Amino acid sequence: METTKNIDFWTKSDVFTRLSFIIFGLGNFVRKQFVKGLLFLASEVAILVYFFGTGWQYFTKLNTLGTVKQGKVKVDGFWVYTAGDNSVLILLYGVMSIFVIVLFVLLAYLSAKSSFRAQTEVAAGEKPNTIIQDWREIFDQRAHIGLMFLPVLGIVVFTILPLIFMISMAFTSYDRNHVVLFDWVGLKNFGALFSSTGSDVTASMFVSVLIWTLVWAFFATFLNFFLGMFMAMIINRKTTKFKGFWRACFSMSIAVPQFVSLLVMHSMLRTDGAINRLLMNWHWISGPLPFLTDTMWARVTVIIINLWVGIPYTIMQITGILQNVPAELYEAAEIDGANWWQRYINVTIPYIFFVMTPYLITTFTANVNNFNVIYLLSGGDPTPVGASAGKTDLLITWLYKLTVDKSNYNLGAVIGIMTFIVLAVVSLITYRNSGSYKNEERFR
Repeated sequence: METTKNIDFWTKSDVFTRLSFIIFGLGNFVRKQFVKGLLFLASEVAILVYFFGTGWQYFTKLNTLGTVKQGKVKVDGFWVYTAGDNSVLILLYGVMSIFVIVLFVLLAYLSAKSSFRAQTEVAAGEKPNTIIQDWREIFDQRAHIGLMFLPVLGIVVFTILPLIFMISMAFTSYDRNHVVLFDWVGLKNFGALFSSTGSDVTASMFVSVLIWTLVWAFFATFLNFFLGMFMAMIINRKTTKFKGFWRACFSMSIAVPQFVSLLVMHSMLRTDGAINRLLMNWHWISGPLPFLTDTMWARVTVIIINLWVGIPYTIMQITGILQNVPAELYEAAEIDGANWWQRYINVTIPYIFFVMTPYLITTFTANVNNFNVIYLLSGGDPTPVGASAGKTDLLITWLYKLTVDKSNYNLGAVIGIMTFIVLAVVSLITYRNSGSYKNEERFR
């Protein structure tokens, strides 16, 4: 059906519709849709003014990212600096210019499509829609377009555009030695990531940080989930009194800003912190415990502290699900003679996993990128894996150090791309093999 419409569009459109590809809104003006035609024409003028006024100078330099260095000349005995090219601006505005070109092509298509629709309506003896009728249609018959336009625009501007800019940076020499002017280096940075030698990034560093990131994300996700589920089920029991009080106690930790809690815990867990001092004053230990200075202690510590931070959220989630498990499932299990354990294994757990699988995948992804807990609690310490990564550093904190501390933006971009690939593969494989995806009608 769509193919037939496209054929009709190309074969039956008149000269004004075809010219609408070049002069936006021309076909609308001819069919007396003046407001719509004016909007298309104004959009075309705005795009052309931006592109040839600002975007063109950056777009033409995108292949080299700039070659003119900053200079200085002596005028009347004083040094006067002359501006050179800035590769960051060239890359940024160059990417934006490509987006503007894509937008121009899209608007050209929409202009011609609108003109063709008006042409067919006039040919059928009908009056073309006014701008008010089109506006009402967008929020009625085509409400999905009207309601999704702004969210999609926000995703394109604030997510896709920065993402492409960051990905592009991975193929450049943008580092602390090339801050103003840099150029394209192809896959050189990816080669550095998988090489055995290097100052800031090597294959052994990447593998070490990646393994710890996945181990951390696994324990941070599933320990939170199972312990939170255990606590929620205890509170939700019929014999448990003061349910609201116990839930309020756990909710209190959510009310305190997370970064405040983590900074306080970091202070308390230091070698000379409150916890070690209390334990030594009570003569329970003879020397300070290496909470954040020994590799194994530090890794276990950040996992345990994350439990304290994350379990209250899980309790709230599981409580809502437990209160909505269909009662007939438990009644059928009791009739079949199932005891409490069998009801738990065959009814409660499958239902919770069915509902929570997307949430668990999202939580796993969030824990891979859990910057706050690691950076504020341990700072990636202790003993560094290499010159730029510590034993508790995740890929996201390592990326931060490479960019903010080391100014190696190209290598940071490579780490960002690899993190995205790992998360995309794990998330897609897990979700597509889950009951939530394969059997959506199971509990309906």
